[in-house]
Amino acid sequence: MDQALQIIARGPRHQAEAAAAAIDAHPALEGATYSILEEDEDRGIWRIDAYPTTDEEAQALQAALGPFGLKVTTEALADADWLAMALSGLPPVRAGRFFVYGAHDRGRAPPSTVNLRIEAGAAFGTGHHGTTVGCLVAYDALLKARRFDKVLDVGCGTGVLGIAAARTGSGVVVGTDIDRVSVRIARENATLNRAQAQFVHASGLEHPQVRAGAPYDLVFANILAAPLIFLARDIRGALKPGGLAILSGLLRSQERRVLAAYLSKGYRLRSRLHRDAWATLVVQRI
Repeated sequence: MDQALQIIARGPRHQAEAAAAAIDAHPALEGATYSILEEDEDRGIWRIDAYPTTDEEAQALQAALGPFGLKVTTEALADADWLAMALSGLPPVRAGRFFVYGAHDRGRAPPSTVNLRIEAGAAFGTGHHGTTVGCLVAYDALLKARRFDKVLDVGCGTGVLGIAAARTGSGVVVGTDIDRVSVRIARENATLNRAQAQFVHASGLEHPQVRAGAPYDLVFANILAAPLIFLARDIRGALKPGGLAILSGLLRSQERRVLAAYLSKGYRLRSRLHRDAWATLVVQRI
């Protein structure tokens, strides 16, 4: 596409969540970048921001958002590195013992936290999204009771979750992503954080390096509802008996469907966490 675009959709929460679920389910939007958040608590207005990278993706986003009664507008973004500009204004994030920051906040990291410098570039996962924060908070809670020697991060994005595991004592950390750029950025972030984590380009869990590390004590899967359901059996196969999986990337409206898929495949629910419109589930292999 010749001009970078931002598609903005506003409306009540139930309409925004239904539209976000439609984006997740759309086969042409599997890799689409979007966020959903509460814009005006007093008026009950929620907002979806989407950033198409092709004309086809822009058309598919418009089609997915159209049926839900949201007010949809499209804005042209200035000819600049808009992603870098947006990231430069993001504050650092505190999630349990973890403090996630970018280069612009270097020097602000407190001495009492596990400090993770994460540069997003073109990869998903700055640490600000409700799903990433949910995973880190859930992981922090688990660490109070036990350690996880072998960890798998499915859909690693920037690598923040795998790096968090490596920085808190996990001896084997393997991360995967279907996007080669994300794998490169995750490796760069691992180097920045002096974290012993390996990231590989893979779809599913059949990569030789993933299989070599199995069985795992913990699996992160911060992806989307549909692939979470699809991978329920494979994730169970990658876990040790009693091993845990932290599942996120799903809306609260999708939580029941995802959980049902995992309970039917031999897991039990350990805990759940909600942040904004998003849900994070901790399940255990029986």
